[in-house]
Amino acid sequence: MDVELVTKRVRAEFEEMPGMTLTMPQASRLFGIEREICRGIVERLVTASYLKWTESGAVTRAAR
Repeated sequence: MDVELVTKRVRAEFEEMPGMTLTMPQASRLFGIEREICRGIVERLVTASYLKWTESGAVTRAAR
């Protein structure tokens, strides 16, 4: 699996639906990847300040 390619795909999904908020199980199902890999990709995007964790433990797009 090309992590960079999947990261770009996840980012594109959040670009298309800017108000989207997902739990890890939801994100894993939507993107069709294992939870551990999904969490790693989400963490990459959180570190890049593109996504952020919500208080409830879901992930959403960070404010621009």
